[in-house]
Amino acid sequence: MEFLQTEMGEFFKFDWKAQRWNLVVVAGAIIGGYIGSQLLSTETVVAINPKTVSDLKSLGFESAGSAYLPTELFDLSAMTDVKSLAILAIGGLLVGFGTRYAGGCTSGHAISGLSNLQLPSLIAVVGFFIGGLTMIHLIYPLIF
Repeated sequence: MEFLQTEMGEFFKFDWKAQRWNLVVVAGAIIGGYIGSQLLSTETVVAINPKTVSDLKSLGFESAGSAYLPTELFDLSAMTDVKSLAILAIGGLLVGFGTRYAGGCTSGHAISGLSNLQLPSLIAVVGFFIGGLTMIHLIYPLIF
């Protein structure tokens, strides 16, 4: 039990003062995303399969096929809805935890790790796919 406490304690220790650049990266991603979506986007509709559009509309996403992002989740009015805020917050926490726990993000493992033939990256990518399939087929329909 002492080993588990030591490992968990070490896992969650993070020196933000030595890693301040991470905050700059986060701020840059937010600012860059805003500039890209508001100032550089000419087409605001994503071309998706009509069957996917009908499936999303049956789940309550009326903006499917007519908006860049589902307005039911990402519109400013959604920020006043407790369910939408909870979904975004929990999703963000899970992505952050998963990235830290897996030692990298999905694209980092899939592109760099697999091209270097690293077994941990293969295991991580298989886990990402299993998690994604589980989410979309089992958990997602329960949420919406």
